[in-house]
Amino acid sequence: MMNNLNMDENMELDELREKVDELDDKIIELLNKRLDLALCIGKVKHEKSLDFYVPSREQAILERIEKQNKGAFPDSSLKSIYREIMAAARFCQHPLKIAYFGPKATFTHMASIKQFGSSAAYIPVKSIKDVFMEVEHDRVDYGVVPIENSTEGVVNYTFDMFIDSNFKTYTDDMFIDSNLKIYAEIFLEISHYLLSNSKISEIKKVYSHPQPLAQCRNWLETHLPNIKLIEVLSTAEAAIMASREKGTAAIASSLAAEIYSLKILAERIEDNADNFTRFLVIGKRINQKSKYDKTSIMFSVKDKVGALYNSLKPFEKYKINLTKIESRPSRKKVWEYIFFVDFNGHINSKKIQKALKELKKECVFLKVLGSYPEDISYSRKK
Repeated sequence: MMNNLNMDENMELDELREKVDELDDKIIELLNKRLDLALCIGKVKHEKSLDFYVPSREQAILERIEKQNKGAFPDSSLKSIYREIMAAARFCQHPLKIAYFGPKATFTHMASIKQFGSSAAYIPVKSIKDVFMEVEHDRVDYGVVPIENSTEGVVNYTFDMFIDSNFKTYTDDMFIDSNLKIYAEIFLEISHYLLSNSKISEIKKVYSHPQPLAQCRNWLETHLPNIKLIEVLSTAEAAIMASREKGTAAIASSLAAEIYSLKILAERIEDNADNFTRFLVIGKRINQKSKYDKTSIMFSVKDKVGALYNSLKPFEKYKINLTKIESRPSRKKVWEYIFFVDFNGHINSKKIQKALKELKKECVFLKVLGSYPEDISYSRKK
């Protein structure tokens, strides 16, 4: 590597630092040239009323830079840098407002930053319902909500919000079409930390959201037996409580320790090291087709024998890979259920259109929630 830069292994430290400074100057110059091009792109998008945030394009850029990276620079770090570069360019084109289930330092906040970078304006709201409402009423550009955890399963409240926000458009048409769409997915690796300003021997109560408490059950039973566990609305709220009360601790993120001035007493205390949460970005448009897409739908089947079985036949017939199926009570009629299905592919695919047309015959209603780029960074880890 040193030979490529015409450097001598015996160069003095000051000389090496001068070389670094020269490279930094070139990087800054190139970044500003890149931003100039991004601003031209932003002008075209504005004139044609196109989305300023295009996750399929950003994913393609990240894939490309990973393939182009032939050196020792870690791919994960390089992609993190490029996410911020793209976020800064997007901010200069059109500053985005992002609603998330707050307060600051929740895992939803961290997922939002991972997806949109530090340049976006983040709006913390008090509930998942409020995230949907902010997007619905155009007070923000996008919202971020949790949908499932690899250890504890689905977030039922998010599924229920999709039901509530879409049943108002109940129709006998081919597809129900409401304003809200799934625009992207985010997988975030979840690590839990025990935070407090007291010593671990002084801890009498531990605050956290129900899911982290469940995900750290074995650790808590081993290291803090007989301690009172108190459920609160979010890990960030738990951190706030722990910062105010002596003899208490919170299970929350490392970011929460930084924001709420707490000490980390123990780190990575989750029972399952392979712990991920999937988040959804909700907006009002369907994405363009990309290299790796996923589509989410919701439907209710007719009340007859074999209806659910028959509804899944078209997916097998057209070789469409189902990645998830969940059910929730419709809350409109006793024993009526809504099924949520994720599958590979984009809604504009001919075979998917054919499959959904056949599926509709078995349904009371059918709603396409969105087609969006699959988070392939997570898929490759599985």
